[in-house]
Amino acid sequence: MYKESTNVVVKHLVNKLRNINTTSSDFRLTIEEISKIIASEALNDFETTIEVINTWQGLLDVKMIEVQKLVLISILRAAEPMLNGILKTFPDAKSGFLGMKRDEQTSLSRIFYENIPNLENKTVLLLDPMLATGGSLIHGITHLKTKNPKRIISLNIIGSPYGVKKVQEIHPDVDIFIAQIDQKLDENNYIIPGLGDAGDRAFNTN
Repeated sequence: MYKESTNVVVKHLVNKLRNINTTSSDFRLTIEEISKIIASEALNDFETTIEVINTWQGLLDVKMIEVQKLVLISILRAAEPMLNGILKTFPDAKSGFLGMKRDEQTSLSRIFYENIPNLENKTVLLLDPMLATGGSLIHGITHLKTKNPKRIISLNIIGSPYGVKKVQEIHPDVDIFIAQIDQKLDENNYIIPGLGDAGDRAFNTN
């Protein structure tokens, strides 16, 4: 299943990302805001537990998300602002990291670094701002499945119809929550209209 956000605030923020005059600091903060919104959409059906909290009127039974069952996996480096945004909502969630590099000629990816906590029976939020051909995301999901998570949810900012379709074909059990599905890929497999290289724009590199 995939779900493109219909939230007008999300669309506003995506268009802010497209603007070439948006500074690197604003770019990062905007990705953080979008990520918090789409994470809330993705976790709308997540497991909750009853906790007793102390309020100004005394003890109260409340439903709370079981954050210990959640793991945030960031695909380096472009997804770092996504991770930072979601950690502001769930500061106690465990995090992991996948370093992936795409070959610009073949569009194939390879994993060059990983630091991932135990995923057994956990729900993974896999964070990657750009879903172009789907190659990196498919590779990342395949790798994470070897660690036996209960569920994998992909959170993305911008994607192409082709990339979304490919991920769904290879991993139909993975839900995709995405801020915006754009028109197409160009001959170099860049998303059109897209927003440029998310990592370069977020960290002011070329």
